[in-house]
Amino acid sequence: MNRRVKTVALVVVIIVIIFAIALTRAPAQPSAGLSQTYQNGTERFSLQYPSGFTLDETYHYQELGPGKDIAGVKFSIPASMMAGTNLGSDTYMSVEEISQIQNCTAVLFLESGAPVQTITDGSATYSVAFSTGAAAGNRYEEWVYALPGTNPCMAVRYFIHYGVFENYPAGAVKEFDKEEILKLFDAIRRTLVIT
Repeated sequence: MNRRVKTVALVVVIIVIIFAIALTRAPAQPSAGLSQTYQNGTERFSLQYPSGFTLDETYHYQELGPGKDIAGVKFSIPASMMAGTNLGSDTYMSVEEISQIQNCTAVLFLESGAPVQTITDGSATYSVAFSTGAAAGNRYEEWVYALPGTNPCMAVRYFIHYGVFENYPAGAVKEFDKEEILKLFDAIRRTLVIT
């Protein structure tokens, strides 16, 4: 009987070891719906994003004025996300970088005056700022998630452009789901790995 217990225990240990080895060798699965992987050696980061998004590695954020461009990589939404809605086709998410910064904060990436707060999301801590703008029936919203302690200072920007829904003829378009866009951008941001 004692021998039988030892044999069963040994078999259980062997099964656990085989299972553990199999798990460590299994390829990492992409986050749900984020089937594409982007790897950038120059800015030293990788992330996952959905198929259909358009990449622009020559992107520069230029809203801070002449000589204050911020270089990065832009991930623009596919036409299917905005078709039939008031969402603008220039809506995007970007990963940006400012060189030679000792105190990395979100305020560096937006016009001055944007309130900044510190949040923790999972294991990452961010300096976050939000701004809005308006022009001739259009609205612009930006969120910046900067990564304190990075040098060069890295940040993720969400840029959402949409037309004022009430300005469209009744039934012409459907109002876009801002919460869904933000959830998608959040999911992409959470896959960011600085290499």
